[in-house]
Amino acid sequence: MIKYNLLCKKCSLNFDSWFASSKEFDKLKKKKLINCHSCGSLRVVKNLMAPKLINKIHNFRYEKKDLLKYQKIKKKINEYQKFIKNNFDYVGENFAYEARSIHYNNKLRDKGIYGTASKKDLKELKEEGINTKIIPWVENENN
Repeated sequence: MIKYNLLCKKCSLNFDSWFASSKEFDKLKKKKLINCHSCGSLRVVKNLMAPKLINKIHNFRYEKKDLLKYQKIKKKINEYQKFIKNNFDYVGENFAYEARSIHYNNKLRDKGIYGTASKKDLKELKEEGINTKIIPWVENENN
C-alpha cells in the first residue's frame, strides 16, 4: 500500500488517497478512474510530499525504549539466576528424578534444587502433585 497526497488542478483541493502500488495509481489514472471528490474533475495529480522523518525518529524512540525494557528484564533475570545459583543445588538433567526423590522419599536436602526437565516431565510432575516452577534462563558469559 502507498499513500499519495493528491491535488485537484481545477478546484485546488488537497487530499490523500491510498493505492495498492504506484503502478496501480498510474493504471487508474490512465483509465480516468481518479477524480476529485469535491468537484469531480479528472485533473488530479500527485502533489509534492515530504518524507516522514518524524516517524523514523518516533520509531527510533520506540526501538530505544524497547531495548531499555529488554535490558531491564535481562538484568532482573540475571539477578534471579544469581540468587538461585547461590541458594539452590543444581541437579542438571536429573531434575525430575531428584524432585520425585524429595517428594516420595522425604529426602532431606539443605537447599532446594534447580535443573532442566522436558515439558513431558514437568507435566507428569504436576499430575503427581509435585510443584515446580519454570524460570527463564539466559546463558551468557556475563552471568
